[in-house]
Amino acid sequence: QGQLVESGGGSVQAGGSLRLSCTASSDDVTRYRMAWFRQAPGNEREGVATISTVTNKTVYADSVKGRFTISQGIAKNLLYLQMNSLAPEDTAMYYCAAASSVLLSAFVLRPDKYRYWGRGTQVTVSS
Repeated sequence: QGQLVESGGGSVQAGGSLRLSCTASSDDVTRYRMAWFRQAPGNEREGVATISTVTNKTVYADSVKGRFTISQGIAKNLLYLQMNSLAPEDTAMYYCAAASSVLLSAFVLRPDKYRYWGRGTQVTVSS
């Protein structure tokens, strides 16, 4: 059973930066695609960024383009999310996720297409 563990969340002021990390229990979990999602209270879980671990191609939600960068570590079981120019609307629980198969491009930011999930790390941005 795949296991993902997030770290790096915290509280920052608007305009600040944070880097989230995700460690997968095995390389098998990272075989196809990994992603970051977030969920604010009262909101649905939304896709933030995703990376194909085969091609390294990335996709971002419009709300974070130009501010967030997803990357995979040299060790393939590591995933990062560099978040710059943070704004209060970025406040949410951030989750790392991994897919168990290849996903169609239209589905890469849909949470229901991901099989493995971490427990999340909280990011709070104050104005």
